[in-house]
Amino acid sequence: MKTAKRRYGLVWTDPDGAPQASAGGYDKRSATQRRRALKAAGCTGVEVVVVKPGEIPELAL
Repeated sequence: MKTAKRRYGLVWTDPDGAPQASAGGYDKRSATQRRRALKAAGCTGVEVVVVKPGEIPELAL
């Protein structure tokens, strides 16, 4: 039986209002740490989303 390794990406809005998405994949722990860092930097709408290998999270405009 295979265990699927989940990869996570992030989407957020910069303090200046520009929507952003992470280009790299994270494990759950790293994604959570990155989310905290983005919130501390003043970013809003920070969300951790599941992504497939090679996929970039879709921006919510």
